[in-house]
Amino acid sequence: MATTQRQRNHIGKGDRLREELIAAAGRVLAASPDRSELSLRAVAREAGVAAPSVYLQFADKADLVAAVLRDHFEQLRIAILNAMTGIADPAARLRAGCLAYCRFGLDRPGPYRVLFEHKPADPLRVRPFGQGDDPGARAFATLVDAINDCMTADVAPPGDLFQRAAAVWCGMHGYVTLVRAQPGFPWQPVEAQIEDLLVGLVGIPRCRPAPPIAADGHHPNDPAW
Repeated sequence: MATTQRQRNHIGKGDRLREELIAAAGRVLAASPDRSELSLRAVAREAGVAAPSVYLQFADKADLVAAVLRDHFEQLRIAILNAMTGIADPAARLRAGCLAYCRFGLDRPGPYRVLFEHKPADPLRVRPFGQGDDPGARAFATLVDAINDCMTADVAPPGDLFQRAAAVWCGMHGYVTLVRAQPGFPWQPVEAQIEDLLVGLVGIPRCRPAPPIAADGHHPNDPAW
């Protein structure tokens, strides 16, 4: 892995250094998600700084890994929220959020692997889900909220909200992981996979493609057509 050359931060630029170290640690972990192989010296080399600079920003390796996970989960959460912004229909909003999740995993395999391919003893994973400062729970809440909006609007039937969200997450994660692991398998497009998941697990109506437009500009279902 090539070491990044960087300019020395001026006094008062500690936040910038911390961000650079988190980014560097993310790259190191993406190359080898085994936390036991991560060292603060390796992160320092990747960031192009002296090793003591890392110790000034993070108490230990666990503190640094926790910061990387918070950063990556926040990137995932923002990607989902941005995809759903401005969509009024709750079912369409849910589809957009789920597509953003899968796109994150497919287009950014390194960060996705850092988030979900880890050992149980990693930071933020020893506590029950949702307790304390859990960035993964905040990202998961975007899915829970989107499904709840569908149920509230009667777009989806009533049911166990949390378990539905968990089942959809399992389906999306399985798709992202298997597409990477078995690229030769005839997977259907991600949009179709999401549609099948949401229709089967959440109960939203299947999204029908827009009818074709005739040469004169009318839709076949238009009474005047």
